[in-house]
Amino acid sequence: MKLKDLLTKLEYKVVKGSDTIEVSHLQNDSRKVSDGDAFVCIKGAGFDGHEFIRDVVSKGAVAVVVMDDVEVDEDVTVVKVDDTRLALACMSADYFGNPAEKLITVGITGTKGKTTTTYMVRSVLESVGIKTGLIGTIETIIGDEVTPAKNTTPESYVVQETFAKMVEQGCKCVVMEVSSQGLMLHRVSGFTFDYGIFTNIEPDHIGPNEHKDFDDYLHCKSMLLKQCKHGIVNMDADFIDRVLEGHTCDIETYGVNGNYDFKAQDIKLFTKPGCLCVSYDLKGKMDFPVEIHVPGMFSVYNSLCAIAICSHFTEDVEKIQTALENVKVKGRVEIIPVSKRFTLMIDYAHNAMSLESLLTSLKQYNPKRLVTVFGCGGNRSKERRFEMGEVSSRLSDFTIVTSDNPRFEEPMDIINDILVGVKKADGEYVTVPDRKDAIRYAILNAKDGDVIILAGKGHEDYQEIKGVKHPMDERVLIKEIIEEDQVKAIL
Repeated sequence: MKLKDLLTKLEYKVVKGSDTIEVSHLQNDSRKVSDGDAFVCIKGAGFDGHEFIRDVVSKGAVAVVVMDDVEVDEDVTVVKVDDTRLALACMSADYFGNPAEKLITVGITGTKGKTTTTYMVRSVLESVGIKTGLIGTIETIIGDEVTPAKNTTPESYVVQETFAKMVEQGCKCVVMEVSSQGLMLHRVSGFTFDYGIFTNIEPDHIGPNEHKDFDDYLHCKSMLLKQCKHGIVNMDADFIDRVLEGHTCDIETYGVNGNYDFKAQDIKLFTKPGCLCVSYDLKGKMDFPVEIHVPGMFSVYNSLCAIAICSHFTEDVEKIQTALENVKVKGRVEIIPVSKRFTLMIDYAHNAMSLESLLTSLKQYNPKRLVTVFGCGGNRSKERRFEMGEVSSRLSDFTIVTSDNPRFEEPMDIINDILVGVKKADGEYVTVPDRKDAIRYAILNAKDGDVIILAGKGHEDYQEIKGVKHPMDERVLIKEIIEEDQVKAIL
């Protein structure tokens, strides 16, 4: 296609050459460039695509899209834009034939609840015959094709490429997690979501490589409500007034504490063999009882959100109820059957906020003891370590501090930081640096009625040490541990 056909959504200036030239492919990875390609120079935390212009030209690129002034001697077209990340998103949409226009697009943003809610929505829509793709933290799903995720929200080129594949596979809808980084870096620019969902916001992802402060984080989250036709929001969320400022979509509401479009009342927490459950009566635009086999108030909010979305696709109450009751998400309050004496579960809670929410919810089920096994990632904020240690010690009866992606730090240095927080509260604790050993310790020392949480890894199947991701899936570790003779004897 002609270069100008990829620039229809952008303001740009042709600095050199012509926008009528033919281009073979659109690229933003210099390693993939070949004859006839157009290359978009993206800037990242540790790289700058402008530095690879000479390299891509030598490989046959016929056009480069830039935001800085550059000098190119060869016969190459140079197009200048204000923001090459926005340019990549808009050009990718045109390059793949604007596939979002052929799908019903549902984007979910929020500090918590994105992953579980996307699976809930997909489960309901698939159950009523609407083929639905999914893009999220754990994986991308297109029909029977499942691809592990690298980022919560992929780069814009990959988003558009994935949309195109979904259209080819006959998907009618896509539900995707939209991170604050994804919004800030224009990964979901170039199209308008049919539905934009806001779940909640609390301080997170604030640091030198993410958001400079909470205001920036909040601003980025709120961007989704300026890029969708229909907004669905949790009105009980903190800072909701600020999130709604300047929204350009119509708004539908859900929650517990007000007269909303979708409201949960008469909420009950209860247990069944092998699971911790919650039920409530749905009122408002739909009226029926809901039961979910995932514990806690966050499950109430996640399911309310999913129902609000799905109400635009189906009125089949029974299928909504069944899908929500049966939904399970890898690494999200995932119960692993080990023993009838105690409950063992895996959850992705990897910061103080998510850990506090999880432990507070589980304490409401009155376990004999709440035992938390967790660590903190290396080369990340020390504040997170102090905070998680304090939360676990305050809310757990017993804390087992271990390793979680130490990266380029020494595991014991991280553990010692965590212990600073642990000692601020009065919970009992022990340190077991090796994660498998820590899980074994938790199982061997479990008491009847305990609830044991393995927090932090969730769906991850690796341990990152010194720049290498070593295979490590907690489900596999548990399976190996319970086959050991000393463990078999106590189960």
